[in-house]
Amino acid sequence: EVQLVESGGGLVQPGGSLRLSCAASGFTFTSYYMSWVRQAPGKGLEWVSAINSGGGSTSYADSVKGRFTISRDNAKNTVYLQMNTLKPEDTAVYYCAARVGVLSQYSYWGQGTQVTVSS
Repeated sequence: EVQLVESGGGLVQPGGSLRLSCAASGFTFTSYYMSWVRQAPGKGLEWVSAINSGGGSTSYADSVKGRFTISRDNAKNTVYLQMNTLKPEDTAVYYCAARVGVLSQYSYWGQGTQVTVSS
Protein backbone atom coordinates (compact mmCIF):
# COMPACT_ATOMS: atom_id res chain seq x y z
CA GLU A 1 0.00 0.00 0.00
CA VAL A 2 1.33 3.39 -1.02
CA GLN A 3 1.48 5.94 1.78
CA LEU A 4 2.70 9.51 2.11
CA VAL A 5 2.35 10.68 5.69
CA GLU A 6 2.99 14.33 6.50
CA SER A 7 3.79 15.62 9.97
CA GLY A 8 5.18 18.71 11.66
CA GLY A 9 2.39 21.18 11.09
CA GLY A 10 0.93 23.37 13.78
CA LEU A 11 0.34 26.90 15.02
CA VAL A 12 3.27 29.32 14.86
CA GLN A 13 3.66 33.07 15.26
CA PRO A 14 4.65 35.26 12.32
CA GLY A 15 8.41 35.13 11.87
CA GLY A 16 8.60 31.64 13.33
CA SER A 17 9.74 28.36 11.82
CA LEU A 18 8.39 24.88 11.25
CA ARG A 19 9.82 21.76 9.67
CA LEU A 20 7.44 19.49 7.80
CA SER A 21 8.23 15.85 7.14
CA CYS A 22 6.70 13.42 4.67
CA ALA A 23 7.40 9.72 5.13
CA ALA A 24 6.89 7.57 2.05
CA SER A 25 6.26 3.85 1.76
CA GLY A 26 4.90 1.35 -0.72
CA PHE A 27 6.73 2.64 -3.79
CA THR A 28 10.29 3.20 -4.97
CA PHE A 29 10.89 6.57 -3.34
CA THR A 30 14.28 7.08 -4.98
CA SER A 31 12.67 7.03 -8.43
CA TYR A 32 10.30 9.92 -7.77
CA TYR A 33 10.40 13.68 -7.81
CA MET A 34 8.83 14.97 -4.60
CA SER A 35 6.88 18.16 -4.21
CA TRP A 36 5.14 20.20 -1.56
CA VAL A 37 1.80 21.73 -2.53
CA ARG A 38 -0.41 23.85 -0.30
CA GLN A 39 -4.02 24.94 -0.18
CA ALA A 40 -5.01 28.05 1.72
CA PRO A 41 -8.56 28.42 3.06
CA GLY A 42 -10.97 29.08 0.21
CA LYS A 43 -8.25 28.90 -2.45
CA GLY A 44 -6.94 26.40 -4.96
CA LEU A 45 -3.82 24.29 -4.83
CA GLU A 46 -0.51 26.16 -4.98
CA TRP A 47 2.74 24.42 -5.84
CA VAL A 48 5.41 25.35 -3.25
CA SER A 49 8.59 23.42 -3.93
CA ALA A 50 10.06 20.35 -5.60
CA ILE A 51 13.18 18.20 -5.42
CA ASN A 52 14.48 15.68 -7.91
CA SER A 53 14.97 12.01 -7.16
CA GLY A 54 18.62 12.36 -6.18
CA GLY A 55 18.14 15.52 -4.17
CA GLY A 56 20.58 17.59 -6.19
CA SER A 57 18.05 19.88 -7.84
CA THR A 58 15.41 21.96 -6.12
CA SER A 59 12.91 24.61 -7.15
CA TYR A 60 10.63 27.02 -5.32
CA ALA A 61 7.63 29.22 -5.87
CA ASP A 62 8.51 32.91 -5.79
CA SER A 63 6.30 33.35 -2.73
CA VAL A 64 8.55 31.12 -0.60
CA LYS A 65 11.96 31.49 -2.25
CA GLY A 66 14.62 32.38 0.30
CA ARG A 67 12.44 31.33 3.23
CA PHE A 68 11.69 27.63 2.59
CA THR A 69 14.13 24.79 1.95
CA ILE A 70 13.21 21.38 0.58
CA SER A 71 15.40 18.35 1.18
CA ARG A 72 15.15 14.59 1.15
CA ASP A 73 16.77 11.62 2.86
CA ASN A 74 16.54 8.67 0.49
CA ALA A 75 17.82 6.30 3.17
CA LYS A 76 14.77 7.20 5.27
CA ASN A 77 12.29 7.60 2.38
CA THR A 78 11.47 11.04 3.72
CA VAL A 79 11.18 14.52 2.25
CA TYR A 80 11.31 17.66 4.36
CA LEU A 81 10.25 21.28 4.10
CA GLN A 82 12.03 23.71 6.39
CA MET A 83 9.93 26.85 6.64
CA ASN A 84 11.47 29.98 8.11
CA THR A 85 10.25 33.55 8.52
CA LEU A 86 6.67 32.36 8.26
CA LYS A 87 3.96 34.83 7.29
CA PRO A 88 0.18 34.72 7.85
CA GLU A 89 -0.25 34.13 4.13
CA ASP A 90 1.63 30.83 4.52
CA THR A 91 -1.38 29.48 6.43
CA ALA A 92 -2.58 26.42 4.51
CA VAL A 93 -2.84 22.68 4.44
CA TYR A 94 0.48 21.39 3.14
CA TYR A 95 0.57 18.22 1.05
CA CYS A 96 3.49 16.22 -0.20
CA ALA A 97 3.14 14.60 -3.60
CA ALA A 98 5.18 12.23 -5.75
CA ARG A 99 5.63 11.98 -9.52
CA VAL A 100 8.01 10.13 -11.76
CA GLY A 101 9.14 13.16 -13.72
CA VAL A 102 8.94 16.93 -13.62
CA LEU A 103 6.34 16.97 -16.42
CA SER A 104 4.35 14.00 -15.14
CA GLN A 105 1.07 14.01 -13.30
CA TYR A 106 1.33 13.45 -9.57
CA SER A 107 1.05 9.74 -8.82
CA TYR A 108 0.62 9.90 -5.06
CA TRP A 109 -0.57 12.43 -2.47
CA GLY A 110 -0.41 12.61 1.29
CA GLN A 111 -3.32 13.50 3.54
CA GLY A 112 -1.94 16.94 4.40
CA THR A 113 -0.82 18.76 7.52
CA GLN A 114 -2.22 22.07 8.72
CA VAL A 115 0.09 25.05 9.14
CA THR A 116 -1.38 28.13 10.79
CA VAL A 117 0.63 31.33 11.10
CA SER A 118 -1.01 33.71 13.52
CA SER A 119 -0.27 35.88 16.52
